[in-house]
Amino acid sequence: MDVLKLIKSFGYALVGICTSLKEQNMRIHLFSAVIVVIAGVLTGISITEWFVLIITIALVIGSEMINTAIEAVVNLASPEYHPLAKQAKDVAAGAVLVFAVASVIIGLLIFLPKWF
Repeated sequence: MDVLKLIKSFGYALVGICTSLKEQNMRIHLFSAVIVVIAGVLTGISITEWFVLIITIALVIGSEMINTAIEAVVNLASPEYHPLAKQAKDVAAGAVLVFAVASVIIGLLIFLPKWF
């Protein structure tokens, strides 16, 4: 195993994470995640609930990063408008929306019974 190559790959991944933070939607997802973590700490949720929330947060943030990558590749491959380029970008954004809506439902299922 080439340790230097491994370290560089982590560096590239960190650059990718930082690059994704330039996107408004990523900042919204990250802000939402921070609020959920604070709510989880203040509410005293169980380890199982933490597991579900962490997986949910990772799926939303990860899907937003994949969406951003797809948009960048589509923009590079098709700088002018093309219906298939639009379709690819819309479907990727729709996937993020599916995860985001599911995460809200999961959050409500975890927190509402504890708050009311």
